[in-house]
Amino acid sequence: MFILDDLLVRPFVGIVDTLHTMALNEMYDIDALEDELKENQLLYELGERSEAEYRERKAELEEEIEIARDVHERLTSGRVEVKS
Repeated sequence: MFILDDLLVRPFVGIVDTLHTMALNEMYDIDALEDELKENQLLYELGERSEAEYRERKAELEEEIEIARDVHERLTSGRVEVKS
């Protein structure tokens, strides 16, 4: 039975774990969020975005960056939990 587990189950679990990590890295891309924050600042400075829109989007992006950093910290420490 242990041989079957080693041959059939563990590779599948490894593939699922790798796909899960890749999906989280894609969903919570800190660099992309920081670029969007810079773009928001630039649009405000160029006058293409009002101050209210700028502040609202800035707050949203800062919250998303904080969440992304938490997710990446959990990924590197191995503390990721999958809940349904």
